[in-house]
Amino acid sequence: MLRRTATVAAAVLALAGFWELYRWVWTTANWGWPFHVDNTSMPHLWTIFEAFGQPTQVNQPALATILFHKSLFTGKEALVGFAIGALVGFAIGIVLAHSRLLQRGFLPYIVASQTVPILAIAPMVVVWVNPKLPGPLQGWGAVAVIASYLTFFPVTINTLRGLRSADPRALELMRTYAASRWTVLWKLRVPASLPYVFAALKLAATASVVGAIIGELPSGLQDGLGGAIINFNQYYSFEPQELWATNVVAALLGIVFFVCVVVAEKLVVRRAPENVA
Repeated sequence: MLRRTATVAAAVLALAGFWELYRWVWTTANWGWPFHVDNTSMPHLWTIFEAFGQPTQVNQPALATILFHKSLFTGKEALVGFAIGALVGFAIGIVLAHSRLLQRGFLPYIVASQTVPILAIAPMVVVWVNPKLPGPLQGWGAVAVIASYLTFFPVTINTLRGLRSADPRALELMRTYAASRWTVLWKLRVPASLPYVFAALKLAATASVVGAIIGELPSGLQDGLGGAIINFNQYYSFEPQELWATNVVAALLGIVFFVCVVVAEKLVVRRAPENVA
């Protein structure tokens, strides 16, 4: 554990050093490719982290406090969207694994659904979903649905692959004992699919955060990180460190979601099957 922590810390320090080195070389040489480097386009790291302790306006709390509360709001949306997308994706994967006809008929449409830009779908989801939601979900519930849209696809594909990865000899043995489809599913196929499912959940966890932030834009919500990004983007030319600080918090939120899935994987999947790469 200590060695892993040291490795992560060393990687973070290396990235920070590369940031400042890149900035110093480009400003010293006055290079303009791939972009002009100055205090606006690439501020110092200490300037970004100093912004966390400063208020954005007079008589306002520090930026760190504001972003903390906004990250909690976005995290709530992303968590609900992640749960919905994971459950729907897992259910679809199970259905498709038991019917090649449905798999051939619906899988191309599931793949095609991910080719539509999320920004084009988000406004329509807000109009369709928000008026039908009860009080507690009014407003941000549509954002959770948008987050689930980015979550269900990797879970569906990996669940389907994982369910079909069960050992054929074990399948034949269970059929010999006249095991029902339900028994084969939960006793053999689902355990064999867990490494694949958790690999998808790691991708879906970070995607749910991205989907929640994007979903906040057409929803007009100002309580989350999406609203903060829009707000600070208007003042980027004067106070770029505030937008960069918001990006850092958004990245940390995605990392938290990813780590939670990794911990759950350690608890559920002690050891992956030998045939899993």
